Amino acid sequence: MSILERTRSTTQPEVALPIGPRTAAVLVLASVVGLMMLCWPLLLVAQPGDRVEPPFMFLALLPLVMVVVLAEMGEGGMDSRVLAVLGVLSAINAVMRGLGAGTAGIELVFFLLVLGGRVFGAGFGFVLGCTSLFASALLTAGVGPWLPFQMICAAWVGMGAGLLPRRVSGRAEIVMLIVYAVVASYLYGMLMNLSFWPFTLGIVVPGHEGALAYVAGAPVLENAHRFLVYTLLTSTGGWDTGRAITTGIAIAVLGPAILTTLRRAARRAVVRPG
Repeated sequence: MSILERTRSTTQPEVALPIGPRTAAVLVLASVVGLMMLCWPLLLVAQPGDRVEPPFMFLALLPLVMVVVLAEMGEGGMDSRVLAVLGVLSAINAVMRGLGAGTAGIELVFFLLVLGGRVFGAGFGFVLGCTSLFASALLTAGVGPWLPFQMICAAWVGMGAGLLPRRVSGRAEIVMLIVYAVVASYLYGMLMNLSFWPFTLGIVVPGHEGALAYVAGAPVLENAHRFLVYTLLTSTGGWDTGRAITTGIAIAVLGPAILTTLRRAARRAVVRPG
């Protein structure tokens, strides 16, 4: 192998978990279901006096979709080596999340999720996000109605990292990953806010609304404005900012070494068609 070929294999490794058309369709389905589950307050048509409750059927449906995603990816070429890498990264993320969660927004799971998705591809990142959050919930007794929301949001973070331009390398790659991690940290917080925002400040009816509360039956844009203001006031100075800073610093300090290690593992575990 020439020096040029060796450099290309290092900076642009093959995706360890390729995505076929059927798996891509299932990933889109899972994302659509997750987005509907998160955005239902903005789409709900309610009248004053109506009792507003979250669509709990989505909480049961989403884990089933996740199982289908895992099955499709297994059918598409996840062999024992890739499965072993997924298991190791999920276990590390679960332990690291238990060490950092709950302390001033310090999150130690997202930087490895971003790096794993970057090296192994969007499909691997999606699954890694799901398994990492699920494993950490079991480890910390954090299983609850919020878990499906956390799983799908983390899955999107890992998938997005795998969709970043692959030709970027060196210092530019680290800068790109830091910027992505900061943006993804805030987006993750915003989506998680959307999952519980209607119940945090109480659900009110038109004529009695608060400045930031969800108003049942109000126009979509009006409730969206209230939610964005609520997110801006609660996220920029607290948990989400801590997550963004922690993840960005971790990628800047540990990113180059971990990327090298993961890419070495990717070259050994890569799945080639045929």
